[in-house]
Amino acid sequence: MPLTTTLATTELGRRGFLMGTAVGATAVLASLACSVQAAGAAIRRMPVIFIGHGSPMNAITDNAFTRRLAAWGKELPRPSAILSVSAHWLSRGATGVGVQERPKTIHDFGGFPQALFDVEYPAPGHPALARETVGVVKQSPVIATDQWGLDHGTWTVLKHLYPKADVPVFQLSIDYDKPAAFHYAVGRDLAALRDKGVLVMGSGNVVHNLRATDRGTPDGPSASRPWAQSFDDAVKSALAGRDDRALVGYEKLEGASTAVATPDHYFPLLYALGAAGSSERAKTVYEGFQSGTLSMRCLQFG
Repeated sequence: MPLTTTLATTELGRRGFLMGTAVGATAVLASLACSVQAAGAAIRRMPVIFIGHGSPMNAITDNAFTRRLAAWGKELPRPSAILSVSAHWLSRGATGVGVQERPKTIHDFGGFPQALFDVEYPAPGHPALARETVGVVKQSPVIATDQWGLDHGTWTVLKHLYPKADVPVFQLSIDYDKPAAFHYAVGRDLAALRDKGVLVMGSGNVVHNLRATDRGTPDGPSASRPWAQSFDDAVKSALAGRDDRALVGYEKLEGASTAVATPDHYFPLLYALGAAGSSERAKTVYEGFQSGTLSMRCLQFG
């Protein structure tokens, strides 16, 4: 019987559900035998990144955060593909992998200007690498699906990192039924893709509680509320020492109960952390806050 997973998006507290079905096992096994890179091609081990994506409006806003993303994109080595783990693709009971040739741009939000809905990010997919990912992840049932696309956790930041949309992109869902340790372990599995030229990207926010934001607060280096600053500082300290155990057990960090009211935006950090080698230190690419309490912390490993 084919696996079925519920795919959900969350930004404004709404969750719209979409049903996706598994690609046949025969097709998956056949795809695993395909060569992903041309014979003899030199492949550089790619870094791992985590991006605090914040509001969808960052896609069309010129600010310190988006300017840093644009500069960062020029600093990163060019990947063969990008695997994005976004806070906005949540599944239940299985991990989904997008295998579309041309993933659609999903405008999974409401109440924003029409200019934001008009944005398209027409990057190609990479079905071969996406299907190979099905075999790479060992932690749970994994399904290949064409029923998703690129949600705003992915395209709003890639629009600045790779504005030409000429790097293939595919997404991996977050099985929301699983605990933090599971997501870290999936990240460990994904590390194998780095040697195939895949840039593993987690996209969420270290601190994300939309019910406790201070809208209208100017972007700045510090949070508007102590709990948000305390948790962001605790994560920064744990990253500096590569205390992965503390980051997986984030509930014990100061301010966690409010800063991570729901873990959907925190979990992408664990995928990035898992995909990074234990000896790779976290380089802070950007830090600061939007709307008072949204941590925009961005990291690079390797």
